[in-house]
Amino acid sequence: MSTQKQVDPGRRGLLVATCAAGGVVGVATAGALVSTFQPSERAKAAGAPVEVDIGDVAPGEMKVVEWRGKPVWILRRTPAMMATLDKDQAELADPASEKIFQLDMPEYCKNPHRSRVEHKEVLVTVGICSHLGCSPSSRLAAGPQPNLPDNWPGGFLCPCHGSTFDLSARVFKNKPAPTNMDVPPYMYLSDSRIVIGKDEKGEA
Repeated sequence: MSTQKQVDPGRRGLLVATCAAGGVVGVATAGALVSTFQPSERAKAAGAPVEVDIGDVAPGEMKVVEWRGKPVWILRRTPAMMATLDKDQAELADPASEKIFQLDMPEYCKNPHRSRVEHKEVLVTVGICSHLGCSPSSRLAAGPQPNLPDNWPGGFLCPCHGSTFDLSARVFKNKPAPTNMDVPPYMYLSDSRIVIGKDEKGEA
């Protein structure tokens, strides 16, 4: 003769409530754990594309913005500056930008200007030297200057170890920097506004 154990109705209610509460705590804990594996808003923003108004950048001037924690230079070159880019080809280590530093060279910038054809006078480059990661200083004016050759065409000088770059951020020969500075993916939203870190193919 089988016997069945009777459970007091009051205790049964307590047992159900306890299990339910445990389940809620378990779900809440799991939710908290999942949230810790998701990138924070700050982390997302650090790698997110950056929109920049370049309407206030006059010819011969440069604007600096931040993308992924690095300085990005936006230089609007004058016709005289543009004219130097074809002349200095023989003095450059990698005039066609065939070597990669940290970012793949966008196809639309594989030209002596290293810029998009619709606004070829505008250079967009990550201002980090490919030698040891210093940020070069702008020496945009042509001509003799301290620590630069007398026939300086204008460009950038790395203060750490003397690497020099032309006005397309291409490194000159026989310098410590092994490659040109990076050109990030970017696209125009209008004639006066660009987005860095994103192009027609998507985000970097």
